[in-house]
Amino acid sequence: MLAGTTAGIAAGTGTIVLKTATGDHSFNIEVMVSDQERALGLMFRRSLPENSGMLFIYDPPQQATMWMKNTFIPLDMVFISPDSRVRRIESHAEPFSETLIPSEGEVVAVLELNAGEAEKIGLKQGDKVIYPGLAKK
Repeated sequence: MLAGTTAGIAAGTGTIVLKTATGDHSFNIEVMVSDQERALGLMFRRSLPENSGMLFIYDPPQQATMWMKNTFIPLDMVFISPDSRVRRIESHAEPFSETLIPSEGEVVAVLELNAGEAEKIGLKQGDKVIYPGLAKK
């Protein structure tokens, strides 16, 4: 966390769609694109509204590592591959943990949702993610 930053400021907002076997599921998201925005993420927030999330975009695609330092909310982390598909899911990431959570390959984005949301909608590895500009392949 950088001194003087304010929680809750995002580069933008939008809607992301996760296409699963149970149907299409839309989430209202905040979009983080700069190193400073990605470093802050959901730190210090006490809640995340239902059907909401935060999308961390990486351009160019790269290996990404997340953690839960200073994060009060248990989260699911959805790592998104350059072909706009779910690469992997880290379910129920533990609040305040400094354990590193790797993407396990190149990603264009990481989507953070409330813990349990991925399971609730039936999200699986390989499911399609729809958000403008994500696909790099």
